[in-house]
Amino acid sequence: MLKKILFSAFVLTALSASAQDAPAPIAPLPKDYQVRWQKMETYAFVHYGLNTFCDREWGYGDTDPKMFNPTRQDVDQWVRTFRDAGMKGVIVVAKHHDGFTMWPCNLTEYNITKSSYDGPKNAQGKVDLLQEVRNACDKYGLELGLYLSPWDRNHADYGTPAYIDYYYKQLEQLLTRYGRLFEVWFDGANGGDGYYGGARETRTIDRRTYYNFPRINEIVHHWQPNAVIFSDGGPGCRWVGNESGYASATNWAFLRASEVYPGYPHHRELQYGHADGDTWIPSECNTSIRPGWFYHPEEDSRVKTPEQLADLYYRSVGHNGTFLLNFPIDREGRVHPVDSANAINFHRLIQRELSHNLLRHVPATVSTCRGERFNGVMLTDGDWDSYWATPDGINSGTVEFRFTQPQRVNRLMLQEYIPLGQRVQRFSLQALVGNRWTDVDCGEETTTIGYKRILRFKTIEAKAFRVNFEEARGPLCINNIEAFYGGPDSDRNVREASKGEFKSLSFNILRKAGKEVVIDLGEEHVVRAFHYLPDQSEYNKGLVHQFELWTCDADGKPLKKLREGEFSNIRNNPILQSVFFAPTPARYLLFKAVKMVREGESVEFARLGVEDI
Repeated sequence: MLKKILFSAFVLTALSASAQDAPAPIAPLPKDYQVRWQKMETYAFVHYGLNTFCDREWGYGDTDPKMFNPTRQDVDQWVRTFRDAGMKGVIVVAKHHDGFTMWPCNLTEYNITKSSYDGPKNAQGKVDLLQEVRNACDKYGLELGLYLSPWDRNHADYGTPAYIDYYYKQLEQLLTRYGRLFEVWFDGANGGDGYYGGARETRTIDRRTYYNFPRINEIVHHWQPNAVIFSDGGPGCRWVGNESGYASATNWAFLRASEVYPGYPHHRELQYGHADGDTWIPSECNTSIRPGWFYHPEEDSRVKTPEQLADLYYRSVGHNGTFLLNFPIDREGRVHPVDSANAINFHRLIQRELSHNLLRHVPATVSTCRGERFNGVMLTDGDWDSYWATPDGINSGTVEFRFTQPQRVNRLMLQEYIPLGQRVQRFSLQALVGNRWTDVDCGEETTTIGYKRILRFKTIEAKAFRVNFEEARGPLCINNIEAFYGGPDSDRNVREASKGEFKSLSFNILRKAGKEVVIDLGEEHVVRAFHYLPDQSEYNKGLVHQFELWTCDADGKPLKKLREGEFSNIRNNPILQSVFFAPTPARYLLFKAVKMVREGESVEFARLGVEDI
């Protein structure tokens, strides 16, 4: 009998100990530096260089370095603005596709020391924009990251093995000269036409193999072991598949890593990740505070508003991503005052809407828990490393909060303890309104959570809230739930950043066939601008890459060329494209696509416009 009692006691003790153990991790799992990176949530991007001074998005590689000539550059002003806008770091474009380097790179003559800029000098007595930013980040407490374009439209050897050696050496300079970096950024724009040392030709490369990205990743991690590496497929974080700044409401932090590469054609998948992915590669949501990435004076009136930026915050950070907001530095060398004011007011708006956690002192009632270390108290204790967890084999559960008196609520924040993996696959939200439990309409699917999910809904005056976790990949691990009332103006639901407005003369389209559109203004006008808003459907049909704009006769026969050029980044960022030219009398205009983004397609558009003087 004594043996049976002792054995029973042993079994009960073992079960109790098992219940108190943390849940087993469920792969894929983040690395520690990926978790630290995601906690940054929002950070700035800086596009600044020769393009700033020649009104381009993608430089051809032949612009005279002397064109770079800011009149009153103030890098401290940039970083103060980012700090005051709540951002935790800044990623600076060290070299864009034009090949011009913003540091004194001794591997090329196409660098900032050959420009007209005569600013502060580094320890070697040379102008060095990156060192200026490093110093300002140290001064104001921000992290630094760097972008180095793999494509180089200036370099004569681009497309050959010799360029790869050059690129690796450039990368090592950046990784060893500017202190600790939180992120290193590579994009998917690779190959095409360019200056290429005077050849002025088109060069193509194999995006999968030419750069040998596994070797690039090794170089980065050798010199910067805690830096997150960005590209379409990571390995540290991934492009979210658009340049509009948002992730899907369903957003897994996983990818099937071997399938995704820079220039990945199925990039829309990146908005929601791969539910069956094998590697932790969370999403970074990048967009610009203006329509373009580089500064253009005509966009001074088209800066995203605080409300639009707040909407993007909720659909990036609030959709299990991070928010990378670009600031095009102006020709003075400063963040434009409108950009600065809107960014700071965006931060204040988010602070105001998420300032008072209504659940801070409200006890949580949970359907089950793993033991005292993992009970409902952990949901609201303010400790990120404590969490409510369910026992093994129980992959669903309910959490309920009851207020002492009804509260107005229109925001709910949920967080999983991601060091143990992303788990939740489906959940729902209910509110006790009066004496009846009602489903809360959040305006989007309630599927994944991950690092952070923020739900917005019309204001409800509720006695209680209930979160039903309906399906998960394993035992639940929820480390935070908060509820807010954002204020009387917070029921707005700005769903997308402005695509840009423009005024236009009235006109008729005489012909739209293949790559040509002929416009009839009805009578002669002195015209000065042509506006092209690409097709805004999901697949952005008929995108024009290179164009010509002509005056023509009624049959479409070209008479006078007004402009030619390229819409550089239209595939990834299909926003309003405005073409300005010298005022010209015209009744008929011919818009001609010289090259389509996807060959074989005909020109499509959402809107066209013609502006007179």
